[in-house]
Amino acid sequence: MTLAVREAHATLGTRWNSAQATLGARLIPFAPYAVISVIHVAARFAEHPIDGPTKLLLMPALAAAVLWACAGLRARGAIALLITAILCSWLGDGAGTFFPMLPDELPAMLACFGVAHVAYLVLMWRGRGIAQRGFPVWALGYVLAYAALMATLLPRTGSLAAAVAVYGALLVGTAAVASRCGAVVAWGGAWFLVSDAILSLRFFAPEIMPDWTSGAVMLTYTLGQGLLGYGIVAALRRR
Repeated sequence: MTLAVREAHATLGTRWNSAQATLGARLIPFAPYAVISVIHVAARFAEHPIDGPTKLLLMPALAAAVLWACAGLRARGAIALLITAILCSWLGDGAGTFFPMLPDELPAMLACFGVAHVAYLVLMWRGRGIAQRGFPVWALGYVLAYAALMATLLPRTGSLAAAVAVYGALLVGTAAVASRCGAVVAWGGAWFLVSDAILSLRFFAPEIMPDWTSGAVMLTYTLGQGLLGYGIVAALRRR
């Protein structure tokens, strides 16, 4: 092996080790969120009562991870929008706990998550350096997903039809705009859409949804929120 080849190998090795160390450092703040997510999802599939308390720990853990990972960044507006999206999601997660005076928690859930999606949309659309490309062709599939979901849900939603249609548009809009922001954020938006699609079918068409889909809702939800948070933070650090 020539000296030039050995030096090239050494350089590549150094860059690889540096990239691995950087990735590890970026993932550390999200480790508590990942641990709580695994515990919660396992409890949900097992129908263990710990799933309730752990659910209310998810979004605070994700918000803490974002603030930790963003320490020192000069992106206050973008960070504020991301934290708003996460905390409004937390209110939606615990609507029954936080709004016990309401006879039905579903409208409160739709309202809280609706605000969360607006925050995500504004952040991903206007946040400098977050979007990396235009809309990919495959994002048109989200239009079909919205049409299919509404065709299934709206005949069953009664007085909530308008709210469900608006929320569905925000949900699909988040997934579509996320498709412009790199693979990690795109997957986050997609899993969030899958989670809410399953949840909405469990609410309005329970007869076609098996019991295990309760765990699937939270598995896809924790993946979606985690990937959105991590991907957006990574974009803010790159810029």
